[in-house]
Amino acid sequence: MISFQIRPLARPLIGKIFPPPDKSITHRALILSAISKGKTKIRNFAFNDDCLATLYAFRSLGVRIKIYQSRIFIYGKGLKGLTRPLKAISAGESGTTMRLLLGVLAGQVFRTRLIAEKSLSRRPMLRVIAPLRRMGAKIKSKVKTQKSRREEYPPITIKGGNLKAITYKMPVASAQVKSALLLAGLYCAGTTRIIEPIKTRDHTERMLKLFGAAIKKKANTVSIRGGVELISPSLIDIPGDISCASFFLVAATIIPGSHLVLKSVGLNPTRIGIIRVLKRMGADIKIQKSPTKAGSRKMREKIKNQNYEPRGDLIVKGSLLKATTVKKDEIPSLIDELPILMVAACQAKERTVFEGIEELRLKETDRINSMMQNLRKMGAKIQLIQRNSRLVMRITGAKPLIGTKVSSFGDHRTAMSMVIAGLVASGQTRVDDVGCIKKSFPDFLKVLGSLRD
Repeated sequence: MISFQIRPLARPLIGKIFPPPDKSITHRALILSAISKGKTKIRNFAFNDDCLATLYAFRSLGVRIKIYQSRIFIYGKGLKGLTRPLKAISAGESGTTMRLLLGVLAGQVFRTRLIAEKSLSRRPMLRVIAPLRRMGAKIKSKVKTQKSRREEYPPITIKGGNLKAITYKMPVASAQVKSALLLAGLYCAGTTRIIEPIKTRDHTERMLKLFGAAIKKKANTVSIRGGVELISPSLIDIPGDISCASFFLVAATIIPGSHLVLKSVGLNPTRIGIIRVLKRMGADIKIQKSPTKAGSRKMREKIKNQNYEPRGDLIVKGSLLKATTVKKDEIPSLIDELPILMVAACQAKERTVFEGIEELRLKETDRINSMMQNLRKMGAKIQLIQRNSRLVMRITGAKPLIGTKVSSFGDHRTAMSMVIAGLVASGQTRVDDVGCIKKSFPDFLKVLGSLRD
């Protein structure tokens, strides 16, 4: 375990940051490149633990992948070109790897065993396993029954092939489950339809369209026609990760006099809930969108995906925040940013309310518990209220935080959130283990250090 000590800043955060490549988009670019026809160059690849788990998984499935500095080359095998792995595939601690890979493997005729590390082995998988079984995949997993409720967990063994298209109304909004079913839908005869209760991030739909899939969207329904071979767009450039940028968005907002420019950040409308909420709270954030076209005609033709994901620069300055209410239907657009938004709420005037946050129980750790325990230890006033099956959190802000020893709970987003909280706390804050940050933002402490020096 690697601990880290933070003291309050003596001066504002001023500078320019290039956030790491978007983790969600990198996963999807890699997966579709592997099962498409042709060679794909992925530029600005996210070399974090999660995305590397996906990379190693497809190597074990027979896909040739070359790595050159910040880019990789993937030699696609087509929809039916994957080969049976020689041993079990480890998803590490990456839920995206596990769930999306299940969608691809549901279309393969061979048997594969998927294993996971400690935290991921405790994350529920029935939400993706159940609809894949309806499509025809044969899946075995670790089953637990608690209080008459049945759930399934890794390790998982799956044998696919001969899938049938289904119409599936998702009981819980989940971009990972939706993505897994869309990937399985590529292998079905007929059209698979997925109906979401609330719109979730649409990176998979955008990427599938880029690769030529027969995909359509209407309101909260996404449909995909199977049997259409994917064709590589040749080059995919990954934008900066808004989830990683969010820690510096909040840091610059709550530290007086700060002025940061976050360069080339992904601005997908289904991912920028944190920007909308922070601006509602009074944050001074300006967006400068990147030009829609750039470079020579030859380069524009080569980068056919120039507009597959919007991106731009974020300019943020220190601000006085006021409380707000984050509604349940906003949660999917900022689910990963809720921990750092809780830190922002501690610095806002009056009481901020987060509604319908129960999905935080099912992340790498129970993030409701991790953030409540840590912030309360630092002096924050937090209430958690159960309303039927919904959880509501209330944070009364504008009370100074006090430095103390806090825990990452082995969760990267909790760890980074507590580091930022330590910047505005009196005295010294010590985070017990920051090694987990490698999961999504390996250079986080280095980048922060460059702004503090």
